[in-house]
Amino acid sequence: METTKIGNYRWIVCGLLFFATTINYIDRQVIGLLKPTLEKEFHWTEVDYGYIVMAFAGMYALGYVVFGSFIDKVGTKIGYSISVIVWSIAAMLHAVVKGTVGFGMARGLLGLSEAGNFPAGVKAVAEWFPKKERALATGIFNSGTSIGAVVAPILVPWILGIYGWQEAFWITGALGFIWLIFWWIFYEIPSKQKRLKKAEYDFIHSDPDDELQEKPVKLKWIQLLGLRQTWVFIVGKVLTDPIWWFFLFWLPAYFADTFALDLKKPSLHLAVVYAATTFGSIGGGYLSSYFIKRGWPVLKARKTTLLIVAIAVVPIFFAQFAPNIWVAVAIISIATAAHQAWSANIFTIVSDIVPKQAVSSVVGIGGMSGSIASTLFPLLVGSLLAYYKNIGNIGAAYNILFIICGCAYFLAWFIIQMLTKKMKPVDFSNL
Repeated sequence: METTKIGNYRWIVCGLLFFATTINYIDRQVIGLLKPTLEKEFHWTEVDYGYIVMAFAGMYALGYVVFGSFIDKVGTKIGYSISVIVWSIAAMLHAVVKGTVGFGMARGLLGLSEAGNFPAGVKAVAEWFPKKERALATGIFNSGTSIGAVVAPILVPWILGIYGWQEAFWITGALGFIWLIFWWIFYEIPSKQKRLKKAEYDFIHSDPDDELQEKPVKLKWIQLLGLRQTWVFIVGKVLTDPIWWFFLFWLPAYFADTFALDLKKPSLHLAVVYAATTFGSIGGGYLSSYFIKRGWPVLKARKTTLLIVAIAVVPIFFAQFAPNIWVAVAIISIATAAHQAWSANIFTIVSDIVPKQAVSSVVGIGGMSGSIASTLFPLLVGSLLAYYKNIGNIGAAYNILFIICGCAYFLAWFIIQMLTKKMKPVDFSNL
């Protein structure tokens, strides 16, 4: 009833962010799905493919800082548009390159530009939603990562079978340009959006401490490192992003090694695990928004939700005792869903504790930090798996990794709790 009275234009904005995030994840997954075809076409070795993946990962980390600062300077509409334009061009360039170096360059450009998605998305949510709805809105648009992970394995092989691998890059890359049409038609900051009713505008800016600061400002991200607010997000990303990438890249191997899952066939088990992340993303956003609507202080609601999520990951300790693959799927699905619930709230907490002008910059700094940690964590994963595989006990390696997964969120929550105990509002005049 409330939505009917005040209007729902802000949810159209949320829908745009959801579709952009879905396209973002489709574009980044294409090369992995085409890997067997491209290996034959270009005679790649695993080392060649590894360099291409590293090009994306390294530039993605850099892109968080580049686009985070850029979006705060030029505004969400222009900054997001440039990010999508560049990543769409980069995705399509994969169709015309002729070798490993070319793919590495195209992949690097894709990583650099795709990193603009979350700084822009979180900033847009801060501009368009009051604090009591931000986590839900973030959870919805963040669920695009899960939908993209489900759509790509269906769409890309279909295009490959009918047209060819070049067309897979052309068609998926073009999706971003279609999205841009709707973005330019429907997006403006609330103060400039003529379609927005006054009742909804007042609701969007109903927070007592809302500053209505929508003008871009110039901020040096190095100065932002002196703020506790920035470190809340850095900690929340550095300690948990590597866990998410472990879930993405090593779960198939875990199921194959432990339960002899045939990875050459479509896997319902993996589909269930990754589908669960959608419910986690939206559910985690809903939970903290529910607490706020019940009258809880915003920061208390976010941190309580993060604690609940950290507890939900703990059962992954017991994956080693799973009697069959479906029990393991159930346990791990809870953990992956919990991660996405964590992600929805850790992104939202930035817009709660940082003024709107600095949201993208802080998201950029934390995102870069999380990406760097995610690049280093596989060194530990690979070393553990290699050692225990050599002694014929690879299950022990996975057990150690699952224990790390279960502890990481509690450690992150504890440090966040310490950082926010005596945290003061940001005063830009002191920066």
